[in-house]
Amino acid sequence: MSSAPESTRARKEGTPLSRAMRPLNHVVERFIPSALVFSIVLTFIVAVLGLVLTDTGPADLVVHWGDGLSGLLAFMTQMALILLLGHMLANTGPVRKALAYLASVPRTELTAYVFVFVVAAVASLITWGLGLVVGGLLAREVAYQGRGRGLRLHFPMLVAAGFGGFVVWHMGYSASGPLTAATEGSFLMDSLGGSPVPISETVFSAWNMIAAGVTIVVVALALFLVAPRRGDQVTELSVDAREAAEDGQEEVITPADHLDASRFVTLLLGVALVAYLALHFAGGGTLTLDTVNWSFLALILLLVRNPFELIHLTKNAAANVGEILLQFPLYAGILGMMVGSGLVQVFSDAFVSISTPTTFGLFAFLSAGLVNFFVPSGGGQFAVQGPIMLGAGSELGVDPAITVMAVSYGDQWTNMIQPFWAIPLLAIAGLKMRDILGYTTIVLIASGLVFAGTLLVVSL
Repeated sequence: MSSAPESTRARKEGTPLSRAMRPLNHVVERFIPSALVFSIVLTFIVAVLGLVLTDTGPADLVVHWGDGLSGLLAFMTQMALILLLGHMLANTGPVRKALAYLASVPRTELTAYVFVFVVAAVASLITWGLGLVVGGLLAREVAYQGRGRGLRLHFPMLVAAGFGGFVVWHMGYSASGPLTAATEGSFLMDSLGGSPVPISETVFSAWNMIAAGVTIVVVALALFLVAPRRGDQVTELSVDAREAAEDGQEEVITPADHLDASRFVTLLLGVALVAYLALHFAGGGTLTLDTVNWSFLALILLLVRNPFELIHLTKNAAANVGEILLQFPLYAGILGMMVGSGLVQVFSDAFVSISTPTTFGLFAFLSAGLVNFFVPSGGGQFAVQGPIMLGAGSELGVDPAITVMAVSYGDQWTNMIQPFWAIPLLAIAGLKMRDILGYTTIVLIASGLVFAGTLLVVSL
């Protein structure tokens, strides 16, 4: 007797936008597999596309795949370090205290979702590794403190808001594409005519910084509109799910223990690393993936109390890097097939063929969004697509800075529906991709409108 009224009430819960998303959420919950299985399935999809859309034979395709498996090992190390160091930095004592303080700011359910997104977005602009980890940790802390204040917070949406902040990472400090374009001797130099594109024309250009701010505002508004309202069904964080903050301190007995418990050791190394970075930039050095990593390692060394804590943070962070290390070769194999078969050229040419100087940035963005679904690494994607798009843009007379940022926007855009980079955040939260994908799709739509509009305006 009660099923009909309950069904009617369920249809009326939430905002019109959140109700419109329910069919998508239902499909996602039932059919989206784990990130590892997703990468395996994607491998075979790319293989089929390579056989159908190019003249590559099965044996050659297998060779391209096998050769590609080890093709990004150096870059994989850089990416793993960004994630490792970002996780470590986010779990240092001072940063954890800052997150606990920030978690006390939201006083209502609706502001909690928006707040988590904005903080994660700012952290992602600093470095994507930090943004991913901060998003997960802050979502947990806000859920925990909110529960204590009587707030009914939908934990999957809090986590989705944290991951949503990642949608602006390629517009910030750790943007691998623009950093590569700004680095002398990088693989993009031939496509750029031997002249680097300084980050003042890409990441730190006025139009990109405005676009980043507008994106944050628009996505925050979209999340506000789809957030559960009072009376809606929510899934709260379990009471005992909060992680205890540990510093890894051990008993000090021997002289060796005293050395491991000494702040002087880590502090000295941190100061030395800061000195190196200062000399690097004073000598005309530029931002690269390596200098980003070393700057965050320097911060960690300055913030930890001693080697005991440093070792503890490293062990905890390594657990979140493991799955990425397993999947990265699989995506490198996909990259190998796409490059070897010419499939990426097919994708890019399809967009370039319908472009004009004004619309090229938009179509480069859409092309990059599609390629990112198959090659989710920003740096890896630039290795594949960067030279092609820069060459095409040059033929049309497009500013290379616009091309670089168009590919960057496309890369960060479809991360919202590609589970690869959600792995560390989901591990922290204890959720699956299907739990958050309905909400991150909203982020995809809202941010895509801003990215597309920005590229059309700057191309006029």
